[in-house]
Amino acid sequence: MQKLKKLIIIPAYNEEKRISQIITKIKSIDDLIAKNLTIAVIDDGSCDNTYMNAKNSGAIVLKHPFNMGYGSALQTGYKFAQENKFDVIVQMDGDGQHDPKYIPEMINLLTKNQNIDILIGSRFKNNTNYKTSLARKIGIIVFSKIVSLFIRKKITDATSGYKAIKSKVLPFLVSESFPTDYPDADLLIMLNYKGFNIEEFSMEMSSEPKSKSMHKGFLNNLYYIFKMFLSIFLTVISIKIFRVKS
Repeated sequence: MQKLKKLIIIPAYNEEKRISQIITKIKSIDDLIAKNLTIAVIDDGSCDNTYMNAKNSGAIVLKHPFNMGYGSALQTGYKFAQENKFDVIVQMDGDGQHDPKYIPEMINLLTKNQNIDILIGSRFKNNTNYKTSLARKIGIIVFSKIVSLFIRKKITDATSGYKAIKSKVLPFLVSESFPTDYPDADLLIMLNYKGFNIEEFSMEMSSEPKSKSMHKGFLNNLYYIFKMFLSIFLTVISIKIFRVKS
């Protein structure tokens, strides 16, 4: 049987202090499934040593000339995956919250189950020790409830950035329909509408770093909440309009 090509994509912005440690942890996983993993770091216009630290740690580094945002960084990784014909893609954040030890189990569950197209790493599927601010936790719960309502399946962590994805999903993720600003709850609704099956995988995550560089700032959080509600609204309206026309 042909070996699966497996890619880890890590969007990063000013993560010079953490990126090498993350790459080293991925490379040190003692599991057959984790062998021959390709690691691609998307440096989203960092102004520190993220690029060199990632490169010196053995990752492929795709560098944006300036900061384009989390969603754009992810899409650069998806385009790289499609162009190089990877079969399985695992995306994880570059801030150290996501433990690489789950990679083999996620890949195994995704590839062995034909009914799963996207596997989300969930902090809340089971009882875990994850801690975050009350405001952010309320946001996660609200958006997860909204996604669950529209896709008619319980989703507990709609904003998780730790996902395993099959290559069949890539044509949508590299298209103009992809929300390149904050692809979270709205993206899950879109993917479900396109016929992809979404499941969750329970895991522990580290609490948020004091400076979460790709989503930091009070104004950024307010903008995220506004943008997500607006994007969900527009997504649902566009789906309903398309269904009426068809």
